[in-house]
Parts: sequence; C-alpha cells; structure tokens
Amino acid sequence: MKWKVAMLQMDIAFGQPDKNAETIKRLVNQLSLGEPVDVIVLPELWDTGYDLTRLEEIADPGGERAQTLLREVALKLKCHVIGGSVAEKREGKVYNTTYTYDRDGQLAGSYSKVHLFRLMNEDKYLTAGENPGLYILEEQTVASVICYDIRFPEWLRVHALQGAKVVFVTAQWPHPRLDHWRQLLIARAIENQVYVVACNRVGEGGGNMFCGHSLVVNPWGEVIAEGMQQEEIVRAELDMALVTEARNRIPVFEDRRSSLYEL
Repeated sequence: MKWKVAMLQMDIAFGQPDKNAETIKRLVNQLSLGEPVDVIVLPELWDTGYDLTRLEEIADPGGERAQTLLREVALKLKCHVIGGSVAEKREGKVYNTTYTYDRDGQLAGSYSKVHLFRLMNEDKYLTAGENPGLYILEEQTVASVICYDIRFPEWLRVHALQGAKVVFVTAQWPHPRLDHWRQLLIARAIENQVYVVACNRVGEGGGNMFCGHSLVVNPWGEVIAEGMQQEEIVRAELDMALVTEARNRIPVFEDRRSSLYEL
C-alpha cells in the first residue's frame, strides 16, 4: 500500500482559534485544487498556540469545535486526517489532544500528550494523557505522538511493538533546537523501522520562534521530504512495503532480548 501525505506547515495566531481554523480551511482549499492526497497532518495546538494562561477561556470543550472541522476536511478531501492537536477541555481539565479521522469522516481515535514540556510550562496548565495513540487506517496500524514525546524512545518503541508502521508527529518545535528535531526524528525512524511523518509549525508566538522543517523519514532513516522555515504544504509518498523490507533485512524486533530489559 502507498499513501500520499501532505503536512500543513502553518503559522499559528496566538490565542485565536477562529483565525487558525480559517488558515486550515485556506490550506485545505489549496490542497483540493492539486493532486489528491491520502493523509494530511496538522501541527500541535493549532487552535490556541501556546496561549496557556488563557486556556480556561479559549480551550475547546470536548474538542467538539476541532472535531467538526476535521470531519469536514476528511470528507472534503476524501482523506485521512491526523488532526494536529488542540487544547481540549474535559472534566475540568485541559489536555493537549490529537484526533484522527478516516476518509469517511469517522473518528479513528484520539491521543492526549503523555510527556508535558516543562520548559514551556505545559505542566502548569495541561494534564498529561495516559494511553498510547494507536489507530487503524485502511488495515494499517499507525501511531500519533506529540512534540516532546519524541525525546522518549521507549514511548515510540511501545507503539512500534504494537504494530505501528507509521508514526505521525505533530509539533510546535522551537529554535534553537532544530538540530535536535531532525536527529531525533531520524533516530526514531531507524530504531523502530517505521516511517516518521512530522509536522511542525512556523512563525512566532508567546516569545518563541518555531523552526518549521516538517520532515518525512523512511524506515532506513532517509529524509524523503523536508519543509523550510515558511508556511507551506510538504508532500511525500509512503510505501508500506518498505517497512516490511527494512524489518526483514535487519530483524531488530526478532533479535530483541527483552528478558534483559523492560519498558
């Protein structure tokens, strides 16, 4: 199976969900005029940005506002939507949550960010999730993680061990750590023999500059698509047979000695 993917590497208006939704609609309209895609990916917290101090006011109750938009996008483009993430207000708490919709506009699953980034005060305003982000899309097992999660190789390995062939990463990764972004994503692809599809944002918000460079890395660790530091749509094609090929040629999963270590 082959999938054509498109990442919406967008600027995000600080604390302005309605304006950001309009940006997504504009980019989706642009996509609809070009070559069809199978999967689109959005960046982290595309609705509010890191306007964390106002989350009680601007967070999305139950994620309903975001889910309505994502469902519309899936149906409009007839594609799967890895819905970035949004500030979801649930049971008196706020989570950093991604929603995945399939081609039919059905919710395939959701994931709330497990590792909160203290350097940007996430731990003060957000509640950590507890469950992995595994979904089935067209009989393919895929995974979603969010930004800081990629610094935890054991977390991505959990998803790979449960069959994920693609790991989708949504992020607001800032300067000056662009080198970390690229090297971590390449390492996660190589060690897990998966595609890594990572959508970052660009622009400025809350005193931070964000570095773009959305990446697609294949299971051999080769970068097959990369954005620059500007708003753009980054495209690539994934060939699931390459995952099987990599795992057959270098049988990492078969050679694990799990009795000597635990996750």
